Amino acid sequence: MERKQFLKSLGAGAAFAITFPCLGGCGKDDGIDGNLVDPPTGIDFTVDLNSAEAANLENNGGFILKNLVVVVKNLEGEFVAATQVCSHQNYDQVRFVNQNGGIFFCDVHGSRFDQTGAPLNTIPNSVAKPLKIYNTELNGSILRVFE
Repeated sequence: MERKQFLKSLGAGAAFAITFPCLGGCGKDDGIDGNLVDPPTGIDFTVDLNSAEAANLENNGGFILKNLVVVVKNLEGEFVAATQVCSHQNYDQVRFVNQNGGIFFCDVHGSRFDQTGAPLNTIPNSVAKPLKIYNTELNGSILRVFE
């Protein structure tokens, strides 16, 4: 093998050796812990506010996650429910945070929504879409969340 051919083959092999691990490692691992999911449909469930499941709803600002829904007792003590699936890119990372009177926040790309589901910011290169908000109805200690 001539020196020129050897160096060319070494260069291509070295490039492959460096690139191949990155292709396998850079593909999915983008630092996002959430899952891409379809937004839930047909939502209609209840939460017993006296149950252990609902313990976080005892205090204003607390929330629970159930059936891909964020159920919140907002800062005013009212119950609000929103989809856990962000309208930006369908990651299941929407949570309630005690900022600006209480907002829904997705930490994947920083999407923020008010308690009516209206977008509070625009993510670059995307259209701000509202977050799905569900109806809530309290009957004694049973909270119903439904469409």
